[in-house]
Amino acid sequence: MCELCIKHGEGKKWYEVMKNYSKELYSQNNVEQFMKDFFLNFHKEFNGIIKLDAAKRKRSIVYGFIRKMATSHMKKNHFGQIIPLEDAEMIIDMMQSITRVPCICRGLTRGEKNARYCFAIGVDPSPSDILGDYPHLKENLETLTRDEAKKLLRKFDQEGLIHSIWTFKTPFIGGICNCDRDCLAYRIQVTADLMQIMFKGEYVAEIDLDQCVGCRSCQKLCQFGAIEFSSSNLKCYINPMKCYGCGVCRSACNKEAITLNDRNQLPELAGVW
Repeated sequence: MCELCIKHGEGKKWYEVMKNYSKELYSQNNVEQFMKDFFLNFHKEFNGIIKLDAAKRKRSIVYGFIRKMATSHMKKNHFGQIIPLEDAEMIIDMMQSITRVPCICRGLTRGEKNARYCFAIGVDPSPSDILGDYPHLKENLETLTRDEAKKLLRKFDQEGLIHSIWTFKTPFIGGICNCDRDCLAYRIQVTADLMQIMFKGEYVAEIDLDQCVGCRSCQKLCQFGAIEFSSSNLKCYINPMKCYGCGVCRSACNKEAITLNDRNQLPELAGVW
């Protein structure tokens, strides 16, 4: 089980525990103020990441220390985990409040102000001042029913977008994101390998070689480079060390050759999150 499951899961996956979405936890940890500060300082945090990248490129002796401290800070405050579609839908079924909001990452990296790929869950941002000085976020909020949210999740899954949950003062879970390579978390952790800002999912994908026809459609969809093609037998394989367990590759496979297995059942992945 991942670190968050051990600390906050009560014997289950930590995001299956209703307490981690509760109003009591929201109030107890002063999450509303944290969210206000988070959105207010988002550009500053982005500039800090640019400086961290520069330190890594220069092979600064302080980079390793900064990486360790930054990862520890994120785990306490704003951390994520990859989840497959079915777990995202399960979370939606637990929620009373679901609000579709524009993606702040895409707004920063692409300049797209109305790229509404994120869900605020358990928190209604509309009556509060959580979104601070981002009027375009406030103007494009949309309250969703559970069915509407799940329909969107399935659409995003077909588009190859990765589902993830995010904390605002861990362990309070306040958001589901549906990410592509413009996601800042993806850029920070996967592209630049600056620090850990999210855990891999609780699963790892596996391809049934008897069903695989070697079309490589799944490989094109994988954002983590975890799917490899063998020229000897013309089949695709999952590299479990690279797999994040998002399950998005399944939507590309017409032969239904890909399944998700419990990561904890693979000894070689112990501690690999």
